[in-house]
Amino acid sequence: MDDVAAALAASNFSRLHPPALQRLLAGARRTRVPAGSVTHREGEAVQHLELVVDGLLRVFVTAPDGRSMTVRYARRGALIGAVSLYAEGFRMPASTQAVVDTTVLRFSPDVVRRAASGDAHVAEALLHELADRVLSFVHEITDTAFTSVRHRVARHLLDLASQESWAGAGGRPTLTVEVSQRQLADAVGSVREVVGRALRELRESGAISTHRDHIEILDPVRLSHEQGGTWVPDGPHR
Repeated sequence: MDDVAAALAASNFSRLHPPALQRLLAGARRTRVPAGSVTHREGEAVQHLELVVDGLLRVFVTAPDGRSMTVRYARRGALIGAVSLYAEGFRMPASTQAVVDTTVLRFSPDVVRRAASGDAHVAEALLHELADRVLSFVHEITDTAFTSVRHRVARHLLDLASQESWAGAGGRPTLTVEVSQRQLADAVGSVREVVGRALRELRESGAISTHRDHIEILDPVRLSHEQGGTWVPDGPHR
């Protein structure tokens, strides 16, 4: 369970003492989520708290015409669903999907609430998590409106790849996006030459591989770092 310990150390539970962590882990279940799978859907009334152990999840909203927009990318150490434990009449405001094969640790909501009621340190950790989520979504507004072309290209590629993996059930060895530079430029509100430079930089970083008629996402987690998303440090949480 070294990977679970590493994920906990990168989360808002990192400052908890071992006895408190053991109480939280009572009844927790480790689950493997295949690439493309939707774990929670918009509108569901389900209380949950999940820790990303490895892989990459995206939280996205869907328009009536079927288009989707990602509002959060969650990597190792990210906690999903804390607000559902305390929001009265909670319903999922967005859906959650695995971009690549992902492992999550699913806590027991009742266990977490009891631990928070009896231990101020657990309650404080959850407050930090909720504060991080509020700030994250506020920053998402400015990121969407004012971010760089490279950021927008990385985000759009991940969104397209996520939709492809959903449709294809993750059957390809790498995530593939069939899109031209002109289409990318139109999608992100730029011009082909600028998008070409952004793709070159992403290719040099090792995140993608470009081809005449498609783009391969070689490292979705690296690409999620390139575009921003919800960043969780690799070391202990501050």
